[in-house]
Amino acid sequence: MENFKKDFPLLAGSDIAYLDNAATEQRPRQVLEAEREFYNKYNANPLRGLYALAMEATERYEAARERVQKFIHAARPEEIIFTRNTTESINLVAYSYALSTLKPGDEILISIAEHHSNMLPWQMAARQTGATLKYLECGPDGSFPEEEVVAAVTPRTKIAAVAHISNVLGKVMPVEALIRAVHAVGGVVLLDAAQSAPHVPIDVQKLDADFLAFSGHKLMAPMGIGVLYGKKALLDAMPPFLTGGEMIESVTREGATYAPLPHKFEAGTVNGGGAVALAAAIDYLETIGMETIHKRELELTRYTLEGMKQRACIHVQGSGRAEDHCGIISFTIDGVHPHDIATILDADGIAIRAGHHCAQPLLKHLGVMSTARVSLAFYNTEEDVDRFLKAVCRVRREMGYGE
Repeated sequence: MENFKKDFPLLAGSDIAYLDNAATEQRPRQVLEAEREFYNKYNANPLRGLYALAMEATERYEAARERVQKFIHAARPEEIIFTRNTTESINLVAYSYALSTLKPGDEILISIAEHHSNMLPWQMAARQTGATLKYLECGPDGSFPEEEVVAAVTPRTKIAAVAHISNVLGKVMPVEALIRAVHAVGGVVLLDAAQSAPHVPIDVQKLDADFLAFSGHKLMAPMGIGVLYGKKALLDAMPPFLTGGEMIESVTREGATYAPLPHKFEAGTVNGGGAVALAAAIDYLETIGMETIHKRELELTRYTLEGMKQRACIHVQGSGRAEDHCGIISFTIDGVHPHDIATILDADGIAIRAGHHCAQPLLKHLGVMSTARVSLAFYNTEEDVDRFLKAVCRVRREMGYGE
């Protein structure tokens, strides 16, 4: 495997084995330089000024939008709304679309495997509109049988919102079947692509997704930049989520006329540097190739799982097949709290996640309170995995259990 760590200043300049990529990925030099260049050479308020510097900033900001459009194969750039993150993108749809569309008796369909960011907004929408929130249940391996997903859709299903890939188990939801079923009854579907956009190719037109959300920081871009994709007809009909500067055409004492898409949903000063850096991250990923990234991460996942299976005290949550994990492996160790696992590994320079992973209903459904989680990216190496396996195999000894 080619060593990509040379492109990542934090990884190239330290001895850390960074295995918390589902939380946030590291930034390659190309991304850091793109953001720095924006502020060094083009720092003006995008969309505001008529002088040359401001117009250059605007051009680069809008070019970033077009880059995202091509990355997820949207039909037009105005279907790309820049937000802060996946959470804000989902909330935008919940507040702007759901609250103005749902009524008592309607149904919102989500899964038990959702990140809290794709659960709490729909709980709010159900409370405020009188709609019913329904949950898809997964099996012990995290799978959602396609026939059960389709059967859960009823004529009252107005919105379905599901994670494309679980942030706890790495399992892929059968979203194509769900989208077809929901569209057949006149509903819309939002996909939380926070864990899929960095790792697998996405074509929103082939999927026929109505909305799709992801975060830049999980895609090697800076924190504070996110994306909401929405079909133009839906976005046109939705009221603004936030109001204020730059999202208007005109303002009077009595009211305002809102700007057309996409600016209707981008109130206030935008994150120009973050958007430009996100475009640079996409350029970097596509230079490597999304298929290459997916294949490399699958190889690393298989190598990691095989090593973990050698220890009877380690229990992997979900499927035992590498293909079902998309680089995300949650696990427990007999007699050791996940927080202690993460602390012991941190002493060896190995960064993993521990806790409920913002998915408490899923963990309760699986019968565990918390887990440790190792999550891989293409820039990880077999050496990173070997360090993890060596350290994790002596966790019980460190806790006084012997071997």
